[in-house]
Amino acid sequence: MTLDVGDTSANEEHFGRPGASRGSSAFPQIRCVALAECGTHVLFDIAQGPCTSSEAELADQLIPHLVPEMLCLADRNFWSYARWRLAASTGASLVWRVKKNLILPCEKRLRDGSYLSTIYPSAKDRRNARHGIKVRVIEYEIDGLESEESIYRLVTNILDTKSAPALELAALYHERWEIENAFDELKVHLRGRDVVFITKPLFGSFRLSRADKRNMDVKNLPTKNAPGDTAGVVTG
Repeated sequence: MTLDVGDTSANEEHFGRPGASRGSSAFPQIRCVALAECGTHVLFDIAQGPCTSSEAELADQLIPHLVPEMLCLADRNFWSYARWRLAASTGASLVWRVKKNLILPCEKRLRDGSYLSTIYPSAKDRRNARHGIKVRVIEYEIDGLESEESIYRLVTNILDTKSAPALELAALYHERWEIENAFDELKVHLRGRDVVFITKPLFGSFRLSRADKRNMDVKNLPTKNAPGDTAGVVTG
């Protein structure tokens, strides 16, 4: 997600301006990656940086904040072996989409149609069967879409099909888009361009704006690993 910030020399120096068809953007911009709770749309952690920042690098700042009670959904653009290993080390459950060129041979087909595979940090490690991490792969296609975007591959560290059937995880992954509603609330309804400054981090501004809703919703949150208790690492 990118946001316009105040048109000041300090913001321009720190965050930068993206290029435009004629010169540069009218406002400096900040790039953000967030952890969001799907049920309430609360952004409970945000990493921010200049507009030239990599979303994947910003996500690396958030992953250590995952906890075992969370189930984290992430888009394929965040995939890497190192990032997966870091996220899995937190104890959180993971359901991440991966790119189609990731090598995931079927090692064992499971009753729900998913299968077990192993990911490796490099082709050399795969050849030597070292540093592998066991994952479960869920592949499916969405009817009605004629492009390659209709085919999805998810990997999860939840290996038990009884506790998390493939069909349920596939449906749950699409809850990831709930963060777009949270971003809309932030970008359109809760702030103007004069809210974000270097000395006033975006997360603090947003948390104060959302205080009433958070207090209202938190008492109704599920206790563990229910769909409304899901954190998504995503961008807009």
